Amino acid sequence: MSIIEKLQWRYATKKFDANKTLSEEKLNILKEAFNLTAVSYGLQTLKLVIIENKAVRERLVEVAYGQRQVVDASHLLVLCVQTDINGEDVNNHFNTVKAIRNTPDEILQPFKTQMKSTIDGMHPDKKRSWSTNQAYIALGNLMTVCAVEQIDSCPMEGFIPKALDQKLELEKYGLSSVLLLPVGYRADSDMFSALKKVRQPLSKTIIEF
Repeated sequence: MSIIEKLQWRYATKKFDANKTLSEEKLNILKEAFNLTAVSYGLQTLKLVIIENKAVRERLVEVAYGQRQVVDASHLLVLCVQTDINGEDVNNHFNTVKAIRNTPDEILQPFKTQMKSTIDGMHPDKKRSWSTNQAYIALGNLMTVCAVEQIDSCPMEGFIPKALDQKLELEKYGLSSVLLLPVGYRADSDMFSALKKVRQPLSKTIIEF
């Protein structure tokens, strides 16, 4: 299948086969894909929480408005943002840059100073919005990789973040949930899998100069 055929194959899976599980290889691909997501300034202010334990996921169904994909999928991916972003995150980033690229401090320092000034000057609400935008980039990246690997997925905004955070005790990790992505394999009985994808023609969605 070409990449376009795989994107045609992809759909927001409404019913997963609860008996099918992602292999360790497939799961590792998703982990690596998340870690390679394009992020602003190169700062990785996101974390991916992966939940396989069905008992844990069963407790999350009520805060996901009863959507069974949360528990019937092979795994539930929870995209989270840091509740606090500060200069220490910038320090960690540049320490990593130096360790990997062996870049001299005199080259890194001007960029580091500028970035710290930008981050420190952001209002907390702006930081939250900015980081949340990165989470949506990560979601799109994961969904595309899922399509390429023929892993079914269902992007979900329909849940109560604060309630989910409490159930998973995410505050201990300094995190807040933003998006859910159940992943696995579609059930044969999911009628939506056979429906044609509905999209406007390119002439209505693309503007060329």
